[in-house]
Amino acid sequence: MTKKVITIFGATGAQGGALARAILSDPASEFAVRAITRKPQSDAAHALSKLGADVVAGDLDDAASVGRAMAGGYGAFCVTNFWEHFSPDKELAQAKTMAQAAAAAKLQHVVWSTLEDSRKFVVPGSGEMPVLMGKYNVPHFDAKGEANQFFVASGVPTTMLYTSFYWENLIYFGMAPTRGPDGKLSFALPMADKKLPGIAVQDIGKCTYGIFKRGTVMLGKSVGIAGEHLTGTQMAQQLIAAYGEPVTHNALTPAQYRALGFPGADDLGNMFEFNRDFEDAFCAKRSLSESRALNPELLTFGAWLAANKSQLPKQ
Repeated sequence: MTKKVITIFGATGAQGGALARAILSDPASEFAVRAITRKPQSDAAHALSKLGADVVAGDLDDAASVGRAMAGGYGAFCVTNFWEHFSPDKELAQAKTMAQAAAAAKLQHVVWSTLEDSRKFVVPGSGEMPVLMGKYNVPHFDAKGEANQFFVASGVPTTMLYTSFYWENLIYFGMAPTRGPDGKLSFALPMADKKLPGIAVQDIGKCTYGIFKRGTVMLGKSVGIAGEHLTGTQMAQQLIAAYGEPVTHNALTPAQYRALGFPGADDLGNMFEFNRDFEDAFCAKRSLSESRALNPELLTFGAWLAANKSQLPKQ
């Protein structure tokens, strides 16, 4: 049987890598993986090749290479990485390039990893949160949401995938509990008592694989995914078991979080404020039951912690 080729952008990154592994770990899969990376000689690329992926060089800033990457394929997973360059303009250009290439290649199913454009909820400059980069509330959300239009305009059959907060941010993005002057651990989540949808990165891949497996019934749909919706206090309570000592929730305000000053702190502070103020809509978009239907192996935060506690930074 000839397998249907899924072109996966960002294949050595978090979301793309998770999808590639989800497909490649299923010996009965109807799909083959074409893994796109700028660094085909990297360790991550070699690891995918060993699993059975066809690793191909490609660069989202090079339209010709994107076109070649999609040629002859069945579908594609399209994703951008704001945190690599901090440029909404680059994200928009890359998304437009992928949408146009997918249409030219006549792909039958594209999954575009997107997020809400917060400007549809909060008018920039209304005083509710600082305006960033001249016209954005949450640049890494807003540009992805704005880019949805390119996939719609291209006419390519697309599923819009709305992802959630990665629990891996606790390991790799400096969001783990920290020890204060009193020697006690605290976990900062500037959302007061509101819930934040979160998910394990591997489950983004498995849910996306579930979307591709469902095929034509998913075309033209928007799907939000999450493993759990939890408050900062609920997350802190579960972190106690992982750390083996008390962990309290440090309920910073978004303004206090923005003032922490690390690269992207203003963007993330606005993101948490947006998530807090529109908790109902944000959580409703990310149905836990629908996520589990796409991926029956969906992890809870507690299960993710149990599997990853050895990787959590110890202070």
